[in-house]
Amino acid sequence: MGIFHRATITPTKAELIADWAPTQAWGPAPGDAVEVVGSYRFDDPDGRVGMETHLVSAGGELFQVPLTYRDEPLDGAGDALITEMQHSVLGTRWVYDGLRDPRYVVMLAALTMTGQGEAIGMAVHDGRWYVVPSNVRVQGGGWTLERVAVDGFELASDDADASVLHNDRFTLTVFRRPAPGPRPPVALTATWDGLTDPVVLAALTER
Repeated sequence: MGIFHRATITPTKAELIADWAPTQAWGPAPGDAVEVVGSYRFDDPDGRVGMETHLVSAGGELFQVPLTYRDEPLDGAGDALITEMQHSVLGTRWVYDGLRDPRYVVMLAALTMTGQGEAIGMAVHDGRWYVVPSNVRVQGGGWTLERVAVDGFELASDDADASVLHNDRFTLTVFRRPAPGPRPPVALTATWDGLTDPVVLAALTER
């Protein structure tokens, strides 16, 4: 479950994406206006790491920007740190590139394989719980009922074509610039209002 707070954050998520994404090999051109289409979240089994993937448009293209929000720095991940965010309720949050955060990659692989792991947005108002629906709807699945390990992934490449991660059994391909196309056998796709065909976000294959 993703809990939403009525809070002020500095910088905003849209601001940090607009500043950071154009500096990446897969990102939009500097100067292109970045517009947030929507986002989806994962549940952290330990309930500590916020994991949110933003879909944004810029220069006529769609981009996928996975972020994690941590309450302390992630050891050995200085090169993955995007910025420090000040959250009026939660305090300082360290924001990382999700594909370089092991917890995010575990949940991405799990959701891609099974369709399970997307967080339901919830908020408390006047003492009552309210659901906060996402405008982006994701669908994963295609794997068998075999129980397998989905940790130990390492990022092998990260460019405009795709981001490729490997562990000892699987290849996880994440499309930083997702587009409509045939759905791979084991994949994660997304739809939202106004979109005719689902876009392919990620695919998983055995090595």
